[in-house]
Amino acid sequence: MRLVIARCSVDYVGRLKAHLPLAKRLLLVKADGSVLVHSDGGSYKPLNWMSPPATVRVTMPHEAELEDGVVEQWTVQSAKSDDRLIINIHEQIHDTSHELGSDPGLIKDGVEADLQRLLAEQIETLGEGYSLIRREYFTAIGPVDILARDANGATVAVELKRRGDIDGVEQLTRYLELLNRDPLLAPVRGIFAAQQIKPQAKVLATDRGIDCITLDYDAMRGVDDSESRLF
Repeated sequence: MRLVIARCSVDYVGRLKAHLPLAKRLLLVKADGSVLVHSDGGSYKPLNWMSPPATVRVTMPHEAELEDGVVEQWTVQSAKSDDRLIINIHEQIHDTSHELGSDPGLIKDGVEADLQRLLAEQIETLGEGYSLIRREYFTAIGPVDILARDANGATVAVELKRRGDIDGVEQLTRYLELLNRDPLLAPVRGIFAAQQIKPQAKVLATDRGIDCITLDYDAMRGVDDSESRLF
């Protein structure tokens, strides 16, 4: 991974256009070809990025850009579309590269891991006619919790959380974007499943065509005593 801290402006050109004016930022260039632009705020999310596969081409700026103070220009080109990220660097403050090696992946806490196992064993919880393809379906940006097929044979990606919030919906959205590039899987739709789902997350999921399912953990474990409940 390459870490560059620089004063730079950033333009995203393609299906949409976005501009980040000149400021000091952190640029992450990952081994998988992705490039992420971070500020010192805004939580963990990048201000802009280019997903892999992509290539980075470094060139000298044109005369007009030199006059504006640009010393180096990066063009990050997507390999699957015309989208590109243009980074004009005015001052490079720090530049290091590190070999991180292979990553074992995210190890979920006990409840989330149990939810995944139980849902895989009780895949019919999602609906009649569902069948399991596999748990932890690997993608370039991380594993999808569960990949399944519905009664019509369509592919369904399931993201599991104990408490479902907007970040979980965003995560599933990224998985769906990647999975739908695979002609053997597409079209892929999503299900966001959790013990509790926040109202804002439900609104965002519905807007993106993602179904929401609330899971009863105790009932799935077989410890729900229905005779002791008032309702």
